Amino acid sequence: MTPFHLAIQVRDIAEARDFYSVKLGLPEGRSDAHWIDFNLFGHQLVVHLNPQLGKTGSVQNIANPVDAHSVPVPHFGVVLSLAEWEELCVRVKTFITDFIIPPHTRFKGQAGEQATLFFADPSGNCLEFKGFANMDSLFEK
Repeated sequence: MTPFHLAIQVRDIAEARDFYSVKLGLPEGRSDAHWIDFNLFGHQLVVHLNPQLGKTGSVQNIANPVDAHSVPVPHFGVVLSLAEWEELCVRVKTFITDFIIPPHTRFKGQAGEQATLFFADPSGNCLEFKGFANMDSLFEK
């Protein structure tokens, strides 16, 4: 698989470093005073400082209905094996107390059944991590 590159805005570099590196456990790559690269399960996540967010508080999002939940848009994350997802879920529960959508199984008994959870970083960027027991069902209709 080819790794993707995603650049997002954050309100504070030190706060982002603490969240993504210390709490979420992502290895840090190159960095500067205004940006940091993180290894997001083999993909390149780059946080870039946007001083305007310090004034407004956070990134703006909307929500759309999916399987009886209001899913924030935009959001990003990775698809993991169910075992990897369960391990990540345990870690995330140590520092996230207010999930946007708590860990649960979506589309239970249907094509594309998946474990999922949603939470936001301190700048309001929404993250979703999915876990599949069968990766072959990722794009199943």
